[in-house]
Amino acid sequence: MKTDSRTEPLYLDDLQVGQAFLSGEHRLDAEQIVAFATQFDPQPFHLDPEAARETFFQGLAASGWHTMAITMRLLVQSIPLAQGIIGAGGEISWPRPTRPGDVLRVKSRIAEIKPSRSRPDRAMVMAHSLTLNQADEVLQDFTARLLVFRKET
Repeated sequence: MKTDSRTEPLYLDDLQVGQAFLSGEHRLDAEQIVAFATQFDPQPFHLDPEAARETFFQGLAASGWHTMAITMRLLVQSIPLAQGIIGAGGEISWPRPTRPGDVLRVKSRIAEIKPSRSRPDRAMVMAHSLTLNQADEVLQDFTARLLVFRKET
């Protein structure tokens, strides 16, 4: 998969279906998992490694929303849309838990571009992103509908 590695701002006319992007990496540790969960998702399988062993996850696991938050940062860094990544809905799944020690990276691909009929300065772009760990296991599968603008002329 050939990936786009440009860092200058991308506009609608810079995108094409099939275009791929690869993010940098984020190493996750237990302290980050517990800190996020303490503030945003205080459940035993995110907070306490001992208690987590007796749960569905059979060990400490990051909140799916923590995985999504890291994914968002990696997306912002790897897909430099000129006016930002503006979400307009999407679908998300977490096929396997994110664990301490995982090194996350995101592979994204432009799946569809639908120009607006009423506003020619913009389009809805479907971007499919997989958040992977160091073993290439899919931790999160995310398809986002993004609002993307043309460059002003």
